[in-house]
Amino acid sequence: MDLNKNYDKDFKLACELSEGVFSHTELIEMLQNGNIQEKQFSALSLDCLNNAYEGKVLVSNLTGCDGKIREAVALKINQLLTANPTGFSLYVYHYPEIFADASIDINANICRLVINSVKILKNDDNFKKVYLAKILNYINETFAEIDKFIYKDKKYVINKQLFKLYWCLESLKLFVNDVPGTTLHGILERASLETEYTIREKVAQILILTNDDTYSDLINKMSNDENYYVKEAFNTKSRF
Repeated sequence: MDLNKNYDKDFKLACELSEGVFSHTELIEMLQNGNIQEKQFSALSLDCLNNAYEGKVLVSNLTGCDGKIREAVALKINQLLTANPTGFSLYVYHYPEIFADASIDINANICRLVINSVKILKNDDNFKKVYLAKILNYINETFAEIDKFIYKDKKYVINKQLFKLYWCLESLKLFVNDVPGTTLHGILERASLETEYTIREKVAQILILTNDDTYSDLINKMSNDENYYVKEAFNTKSRF
């Protein structure tokens, strides 16, 4: 494979796209049927959604495609929802499963952007129900996978599951009051056992959002954690 040749081709196409003038309809068509560069460009160039069909085309590129496309789409969805939460949410809230999948993308920027969008979309009861159920399922799957590990397992395999758990817990922060107390306590108790401090830090951040004596044992445990950042989470409530 001639990498230089492909780079030159991609660069030329990017220049052509940036110099072109495209209608809204053309951008949607490009987003649906274009190549990587075209889909990335069209996603970033959109300034609105006019109907549910266009919302479907945009959201469908949030998973299952090249990372450049996924990140551009995640950014655009977040921008549109932030600019017009009531208007644009009507066109994208029908896909809670896709948003749940994208919340644990391998790209942390995508995870962050998607979860920020979920903050708005969760106002729809059906979206919240389906999205949360899938996140809880992901958490249980991750615990099951982690429990299978032995010391010989490669570190990247373990880190992949911890990365997934990290973003599931970040998502869970949005639904503290929607998860039954026994379920939430069980999740936090299990996650608090992880040696990776960033997971325990997420547990502390979730505990901050609870107002129930049920979690006093965990609050006491995490506020006395050996890691500075885990303990410090209880002194930086305003960040969350």
